[in-house]
Amino acid sequence: MKTRVITAIIGIAVLILVLFTFNTLVFNLVVAGITLLAMHEVYAALGFERADWPLYGVLVPYTLLVMLSSEDFIRAMLMMGSFFVVLFYSIYLVVRNGTVSFQKASGLAMFSGIILFCFYSLIRLKMLLPIEEYGYDAVFFILLILCFAWGGDTCAYFAGRAFGKHKLCPVVSPKKTVEGAIGGVLGTMFFGVLATVIYSVAADRMEMFSRSNVGVSMYIIIGLLGMVAAVLGIYGDLFASVVKRQCGIKDYGTIFPGHGGILDRFDSVMFIAPFVTMVITAVFYR
Repeated sequence: MKTRVITAIIGIAVLILVLFTFNTLVFNLVVAGITLLAMHEVYAALGFERADWPLYGVLVPYTLLVMLSSEDFIRAMLMMGSFFVVLFYSIYLVVRNGTVSFQKASGLAMFSGIILFCFYSLIRLKMLLPIEEYGYDAVFFILLILCFAWGGDTCAYFAGRAFGKHKLCPVVSPKKTVEGAIGGVLGTMFFGVLATVIYSVAADRMEMFSRSNVGVSMYIIIGLLGMVAAVLGIYGDLFASVVKRQCGIKDYGTIFPGHGGILDRFDSVMFIAPFVTMVITAVFYR
């Protein structure tokens, strides 16, 4: 537990430093780096041979292309880049027929796509909500996404320890309980609303956040958003656990002592980030 706490504190400090670069290309490059580390964890978990490194290598320039697509000339190359990656995978499987598993290659492509979609959501927020026009709303929503994911995990952990009796998904994750999941959902809703109140008052963004065409309060929307996000976080965690069990590994990596790899820490973020990004930009910034 001590190691986990120390790692968490260091991680939060690093996160704050990264957010200071938010309005620069450094932020995009850091997000790209995290994305590529997560993809490599999947590549390693699936047990590819050393000779199959091109399956991962081709994802490096493509990920950089996606994460730097805030630049017009780079965004114009995305369709061509996407076509090249798909074509490359297809040709590679034909050339390496009988030596590379289609199932493993498909798993790498699918999981990498989910990871890319997740972290691109943070870049998308930056693109849609520039600081010059919207202040630090995008930074807040990125923190809200992490609050939903990690706050939900924390609440579920303590609720499960205190009240857990009924297994949620014993085959995939024996330690998860229904009571823990309920605690995670309620905790996510509460902390999401609390964080929004603090930011909207502190940053004087109450008027902007309240300006929506839906007939309910902003805080109800955030609460409902947190409820759905908590469920998506649980499914992201279970999905990552399924892959780990089928690959026969305990953790995706060791980059975070006591926590595991990038995917062990960000598994609950995978589906939350795209969902929150789409809803926030549709409801509050139409």
